[in-house]
Amino acid sequence: MTIRKTFALTAGFAGAMALGMAIGNSWMSRDQTAPAAVVQPVDVSPLSGFVGPTQPARPARAPRASADSAGRRATDSPVATLPASQPELQQRLKKVLNRGANMSVAAEGFRSGEQFATVAHAARHTDVPFMLLKHRVLNEGLSLEQAILESKPVADAATEVTRARESAKSDIDAIAS
Repeated sequence: MTIRKTFALTAGFAGAMALGMAIGNSWMSRDQTAPAAVVQPVDVSPLSGFVGPTQPARPARAPRASADSAGRRATDSPVATLPASQPELQQRLKKVLNRGANMSVAAEGFRSGEQFATVAHAARHTDVPFMLLKHRVLNEGLSLEQAILESKPVADAATEVTRARESAKSDIDAIAS
């Protein structure tokens, strides 16, 4: 083996090791990395005479337990008592969701049939995947309007929520009658 080949092989090995060390930290989970230092802004207004940390940011709001994520209280309407697992509702919403959707999985986690139908119709109207809206509404605790805005910022979320509620109500009224 010549000196050039040995040098090239050694340089390649050293480069691979350096690259591995550089990107290795990005592959580690957040639990294994060291916590970042927290820096608080300081208020230095000359009138106050006090130099100290400014007011901390407010924590995120916890989801309300008594209201469904579609925005209505569960006790406002007798329609809200219809369960999401209702076979007639699932059969009706099968046309709204993507072809081949597992309806029992889609309905899982919703507190009412109205909430399930509203999210399904909102997903159809906005072209946002149903499972993404479902995750944001049920797991992240966002309102349906907030979930639509996060998924599709250019959408008129308030109008889409109203439209989805009307569609859901007509579906549920058709089943109830």
